[in-house]
Amino acid sequence: MDATAITDTGAGRTAASITLENLGKVYPDGTVAVGDISLEVEAGELVVLIGPSGCGKSTILRMLNRLIEPSKGRILIDGEDVTQQDPVQLRRRIGYVIQNVGLFPHQSIRTNVGTVPRLLGWDKKKTRARSEELLELVGLDPKRYGGRYPHELSGGQRQRVGVARALAADPLVLLMDEPFSAVDPIVRGRLQEEFLNLQAAVRKTIVLVTHDIDEAVRLGDRIAVLGEGGRLLQYASPADLLSDPVSEEVSDFVGNDRGVRRLAVTKVRGAMRPIGQVEEIERLPTVDVGGTLYDALSAMLTSDSLNVVVTENGKPVGSISRSALFDVPNKTAV
Repeated sequence: MDATAITDTGAGRTAASITLENLGKVYPDGTVAVGDISLEVEAGELVVLIGPSGCGKSTILRMLNRLIEPSKGRILIDGEDVTQQDPVQLRRRIGYVIQNVGLFPHQSIRTNVGTVPRLLGWDKKKTRARSEELLELVGLDPKRYGGRYPHELSGGQRQRVGVARALAADPLVLLMDEPFSAVDPIVRGRLQEEFLNLQAAVRKTIVLVTHDIDEAVRLGDRIAVLGEGGRLLQYASPADLLSDPVSEEVSDFVGNDRGVRRLAVTKVRGAMRPIGQVEEIERLPTVDVGGTLYDALSAMLTSDSLNVVVTENGKPVGSISRSALFDVPNKTAV
């Protein structure tokens, strides 16, 4: 399959579904990295792989773009078995972001971002335009940063460039291996928020590996919890995972404070009660109807209040009591 065919494959689409069928990896010495994994990732979905060290998270990711060849099973992207495709061409249409970014130190930021388009045969004008478009998308002014080199950027800025490079050829699938773990907690939180905004704009199919349950809950549409030997322990939405872990092993991994974590992925709308049941509305803290129960709890604690008023476009539309925060059905999940 030539570069033109690869580029045309995604015409009219921005994302692709992924299917893993009995996927496994056993090394020659008998080590089982991945046992037998089967799961579906819908087009445009962000799925997080999480679990203890050595559970096969990164191995699964690398099998998706065939940096590691599976021992058994199939990997389907939009129904096509990638194990039957040329691995080099496959990687050129799958974005890949790693922990330490992996930018070419001798190339400018603009040139780094345009790496895959150049490999696909894009002309210089189109490649430059795409590089600058992506730098703007990740919040880096191309006039200011395009001509710089990786060592002239902060860790967070280099990570943004890594994401821009992965998106440059408009891939249907984006793989991310602990992309934010190499930066400090404050920058990590900022990058996560910016990444959620970016995903809302580009809506790619993303498989992300992390060891951080808070990151998984914040970013994932669904979370796959893996156990030793690459076993799939549970595959669920963040709210379902936190409210109903299927085993003690999953419960231990998620943590005893999963109830608090669940507040961060549950919208306030489902927990509202009529505004008329709350007196002295003007004295109560407020939370936007698009916020989460964690936002509501924070507002209550900050103002030492037992209730919070829910607003929409600045107008009161309901209220939430502190006692109701931990008694909300799963249907209110983000």
